Amino acid sequence: MLLTVVAFIVALGVLIAVHEYGHYRVAVACGVKVLRFSVGFGKPLLRWQPKGSPTEFVIGAFPLGGYVRMLDEREAPVEPHERHLAFNTQPLRSRAAIVAAGPLANLLLAVLLYAAVNWSGVDEPKAYLASPVAGSVAEQAGLRGGELVVSAGLGEGDFEPVRSFEDLRWTLTRGALDGQNVRLLLQPERGSTPREVLLRIDQLDVREADVQLYRRIGITAPWTRPVLGEVVPGGAAARAGLRAGDVVLRLGSAAVVDGVQLRELIRASVQAGQPLTQVWRIERDGQPRDLEVTPEVAQEAGGAVGRVGAYVGAPPEMVNVHYGPLEGLWKGTVRTWEVSVLTLRMMGRMVIGEASLKNLSGPLTIADYAGRSASMGLTQYLSFLALISVSLGVLNLLPLPVLDGGHLMYYLWEGVTGRGVSEAWMERLQRTGVAVLLLMMSIALFNDLTRLFG
Repeated sequence: MLLTVVAFIVALGVLIAVHEYGHYRVAVACGVKVLRFSVGFGKPLLRWQPKGSPTEFVIGAFPLGGYVRMLDEREAPVEPHERHLAFNTQPLRSRAAIVAAGPLANLLLAVLLYAAVNWSGVDEPKAYLASPVAGSVAEQAGLRGGELVVSAGLGEGDFEPVRSFEDLRWTLTRGALDGQNVRLLLQPERGSTPREVLLRIDQLDVREADVQLYRRIGITAPWTRPVLGEVVPGGAAARAGLRAGDVVLRLGSAAVVDGVQLRELIRASVQAGQPLTQVWRIERDGQPRDLEVTPEVAQEAGGAVGRVGAYVGAPPEMVNVHYGPLEGLWKGTVRTWEVSVLTLRMMGRMVIGEASLKNLSGPLTIADYAGRSASMGLTQYLSFLALISVSLGVLNLLPLPVLDGGHLMYYLWEGVTGRGVSEAWMERLQRTGVAVLLLMMSIALFNDLTRLFG
């Protein structure tokens, strides 16, 4: 719990500080006097003012936001000799640059974070495919499990190298959200040629980017050996005589290919709410043997499932994925662009009803993911920060009056018509923007509570 809180506060602090620093740095460069730079709202916990600087720096008690207060005639009287330092007296291009600098700083931060992950390298599972989910797109395409994906392509686009299972998952996510089929090039077996497989993802009705989406595609996890790990004392596996290290060859009449399939077979070993006793053929110390196993029944949201009280599946084969300085930076830029485009497309689809509003996440879900990523290591936490930084940058560029994008919309109107938005219209648009933003926040918080406590 403490790690989750600390990781969440650090994430918010970094992302907000970078966003506001973008506004601050460009404002100073444009000759605007900045009165206060604040990370957080409410009672100041810490404040300081560098010698010779007109800016007071503040850290507030509530870290859910921040602001840069500039000299502005619309907010307070300005001395005549300082009028040229006021924000509202700056030319249109300067005002637009100052407003746009915050979101762009978040996007730049995402590029650097993704690049840092690429430079440092991260251990990820190899792109060996587990057994596909029954009836899924992958099974219909002829995949059986154990294949190694060496490259993938979206639609009619070029094939791109797949260096890890995470690369493959990202390609599948892009294909699903874009409504494009995915082509996989599989490593050839000895003496054969590479085999191309087409995943007809365009047949899926994609409304949520969740676990069920990957189940319908049929690719949920990397291939693992169907071996048992730690066995819980007194559990179903222990009572049947199973031990850690046993390799499962067959469960009932089904030949077992990998750990994912084995887990699915165990979950399905329930009939009419009662456990189904089956004969397991295992290999122990190089010798096959048969054991009768009766699972325990557990209740989940989808109904009754079987459990045996053992860790199922060996760890997947890993590969260290890292890039050189220029390639890593370019990959970080491309990933930031792709995530930004997908975020905008998903938002657009939610507006027109083609995607579920359940995709919206709020502070509780973000805090939960922050804690989980931090517990997995620095590179995972940096990847999480990059993703949230992209989301913050894109969100602030939306044309809602209370956001930076709304102000840019005003400046666009001013640039086209030669006059600013009237005070009456400004007030109406501000009220509308606040209402929309509050609605989005309410939906996101409801989704948070449903995910965490539902």
